[in-house]
Amino acid sequence: MNKIILLFDISEKYGQSLMMGIVRYFKENSNALFCNMPIYYRETLGIRGILKFAKEWGAQGIIAQLNNTRDVRKIAESGIHLIVEDYKERFEEFPNITGGYYEAGQMGAEYFVKKGFKNFAFYGFKNIVWSRERSMGYEDYLNERGFDVYYFNQKEDTGNSELWYYKPSDLSEWLQQLPKPIAIMACDDARGLHIAEACKHANIRIPEDVIVLGVDNDELTCSLSDPPLSSINLDTERGGYEAGRLMDLMIQGKVKKPRNVMVMPTYIVTRQSTDIAAVDDAYIAKALKFIHKNLDHDINVSDVLGQLTISRRSLEKKFQEVTGTSVYKYISKVRMQKFSERLLETDKRISEIAHEAGLNLTNNVARQFKQIHGCSPSEYRKKHLPRK
Repeated sequence: MNKIILLFDISEKYGQSLMMGIVRYFKENSNALFCNMPIYYRETLGIRGILKFAKEWGAQGIIAQLNNTRDVRKIAESGIHLIVEDYKERFEEFPNITGGYYEAGQMGAEYFVKKGFKNFAFYGFKNIVWSRERSMGYEDYLNERGFDVYYFNQKEDTGNSELWYYKPSDLSEWLQQLPKPIAIMACDDARGLHIAEACKHANIRIPEDVIVLGVDNDELTCSLSDPPLSSINLDTERGGYEAGRLMDLMIQGKVKKPRNVMVMPTYIVTRQSTDIAAVDDAYIAKALKFIHKNLDHDINVSDVLGQLTISRRSLEKKFQEVTGTSVYKYISKVRMQKFSERLLETDKRISEIAHEAGLNLTNNVARQFKQIHGCSPSEYRKKHLPRK
């Protein structure tokens, strides 16, 4: 039986999902005995201590979140197979669990532009690859469309144990100086939570003045945010599954030149931190807020109109001018987006998910879904869920 050491930060969803994918692969395709090594061993034992234990235990492989230092080469020199998660920078000598960071940044920028925003900012780290490349994708997308980006770069990764952002800080001062309304992408959910807390100190309203988008879709972190944080979901468990497959092939000697494992962004989960569009018209702003707040209910155009003091004709005209579509089509579009998200968030039957999203799973709905995603709901679910 293969012995494999796993060294990840499992206090967050990303590390948990990677491990779930790795373990699932071996349960379904091979045999393995795992040592779930606590992440703090990286600092307390160091590479030498981890390697010493690995040799004594008889490990064939290590899949770990490690800093890019020369000491890591000692693991490969020992004959133990190694796959690393690029915690700060990618490794050139070893296969990385890395990701479509640039693509995630572009996805966030596109999401904001479609909401009608004209002011944009990014909060992250310059010295960490996954943050730096997300900011590059974000900025490139916006620059190509004539927009600039305001930046707040945290000088170093202080870790989630630091609680500075719960008090007035440079971050809250920066937020006060930004033009409003503004769309801010954070490099991950933890930094998104920083923004939400800093906005409280600065008396900045979310989402009226600032909308915030994180990355990872860590449900605990997103729920701790007030209001709850919207986030880009990643195909992390599938990435772990592929890392498990790669390790298995490496141990068998079937891979001459190991490749990187890519964790790609899949979709955006909209929560209250971005549940608004940047519109100057007070009637349309109120209509959009009502639609998003009541999407789980069987609302229609008449319900929206009931919240306003204008005629249906005026509503439709204004709505078309601002959103480019009718009220009915907008409600249908947002429901379809929610349906797509829930397909990947639960293992419920597709018809049940459609009902919860306010849709009747008819041929027309299936056809609309295929026009958007290029496949049926069941094919979409199979494509994006971890491979078995």
